[in-house]
Amino acid sequence: MKPAVGDGIEWADVLVVGSGAAAMAAALTAAAGGLEVVVLEKSPWLGGTSAMSGASTWIPANRHARAAGLQDSEDEALTYLRAASPDGWAEEEDPLWQAFVSAAPRLLDLLETETPLRFTPTKEADPFAEKPGGKRGGRNLSIEPVRKSVAGPFARRIRPTPIFHIFTYVEMTISGSYHHPIKAVLSLGPRLLWRWITGRRGQGTALIAGLTAGCLARGCRIELDARVVELATDPDTGGVTGATVAGADGRRRRLGARRGVVLATGGFEWNKALREKHFPGPTDWLCSPRANEGDGQILAEQVGARLAHMDQANIHPAVPVIYEGKLQGVPVAWHAEPHSIIVDRNGRRFVSELDYNIGEALDERDPATGEPIRLPAWLIADRRFLTRSLPFRWFASKDKSWIRRAPDLDALAAITGLPAEALKDEIARFNGFCAAGADKDFHRAESANERLRAEGDPRNSLKPILRPPFVAIPMNRVILGTKGGPRTNDQGQVLRPDGSVIAGLYCAGNAMANPFGTRSLGAGTTIGPGMTWGYICAQAMLRENRSLGARGLGG
Repeated sequence: MKPAVGDGIEWADVLVVGSGAAAMAAALTAAAGGLEVVVLEKSPWLGGTSAMSGASTWIPANRHARAAGLQDSEDEALTYLRAASPDGWAEEEDPLWQAFVSAAPRLLDLLETETPLRFTPTKEADPFAEKPGGKRGGRNLSIEPVRKSVAGPFARRIRPTPIFHIFTYVEMTISGSYHHPIKAVLSLGPRLLWRWITGRRGQGTALIAGLTAGCLARGCRIELDARVVELATDPDTGGVTGATVAGADGRRRRLGARRGVVLATGGFEWNKALREKHFPGPTDWLCSPRANEGDGQILAEQVGARLAHMDQANIHPAVPVIYEGKLQGVPVAWHAEPHSIIVDRNGRRFVSELDYNIGEALDERDPATGEPIRLPAWLIADRRFLTRSLPFRWFASKDKSWIRRAPDLDALAAITGLPAEALKDEIARFNGFCAAGADKDFHRAESANERLRAEGDPRNSLKPILRPPFVAIPMNRVILGTKGGPRTNDQGQVLRPDGSVIAGLYCAGNAMANPFGTRSLGAGTTIGPGMTWGYICAQAMLRENRSLGARGLGG
């Protein structure tokens, strides 16, 4: 697709800013509806955080689950969201939850019609499966492998990942690759070899390759090294009419948008000033591309948007990796191992170590000050913890200062700054729970989701901390992506502080004020909802038959 040019302005129907899953879903939906679409990605790589991810995709009431005999419905999904979300959120978020559960199954149908992507339900239970509407499997989907070559000229520009995407997401969770990587590779050997030879990949690489293929087939134009530096607005209405784009060489040009602009630029975690303002206290790692600097949030605020949920993020434990020549993190559930506990700065446990929402517990804030009340936190273990996983030791070697060791608990307390007596008391109490086979404080490995992680028996997880040398590893927040940004309505339209709509401006993914926030309601509650909000934005633009002039673009 070649945008029309007039008065020095290139025109298209839709400009999509960003190229992650939410952005590409918006572009695909708009293009499949007959609109001219331009995707603008500021970095030289396509796919953003989505390309680096495991791409688990939470879609309630999906047809694959039904075909597998797993009963679900939109009503049950909405009941679950209302029951499992933080207190007080429903008042403002319920209309967005309703829009999500209605649109998500239709998004999935569109993806499997318009792209090479195919999805398979997993057996992962909802983190709050015991809540009304919760399910013990079927809502989380794994993407089947896709040839990278389907992305055409962008096959070599899909953002690289620090983990192996030759596995699918479901294979990573059931093959035992974290504990027994050699056995896992051998068990899947012919399959993995065939993928390597044919260029097939799973997880985030497959997701972005498939979305790109669909977008290209529908005529989308995708530009890399194209940073949106300003949104154009109508001087009378304040509606967004287009954008100014800077190339890698610094040259600027103007693009007009007849239907609208979708901001899907990801989080702001690499913007140090914004991160420190909204996430005070220690942060161990960031796990996203360094391009996630809050462009969408800043652009929206400049044209009058209300920002919300800026203190929310996808927070999950991670291990160190070298990515693009620098140290950062990659999400891995390394903490959910026997012979270990997690304690706060007072040396006390505060959460089940297998809790899927451990990130929310780590980031618990003082309501009066906004400061974290648990940090700095530590994982405390005995030497057996370090023998559980060969990949863990390989990751840990990337930052040799990450793991601290001591011959006894007094010395470990001195290294970490934890109160020695409180730490020893807490370990003794936990060891007693291990002997009894039940965690009376935090019910470790008892919920449906946690039992799955403990291979069906809490006793597999409840192992004592006894054998020196003892180990301490920082357990502070790790941000996979912030989830705050412009407040939107249930159509994805960006709102001003007074609740009025900024015409022509939409937002999706981690760039928006996310209606789920930090709390994870399913293993894929970033990718699935992000793509759904891209779909919702594009559907709204397809219904909005407006034609903007060049006002605000200097025309």
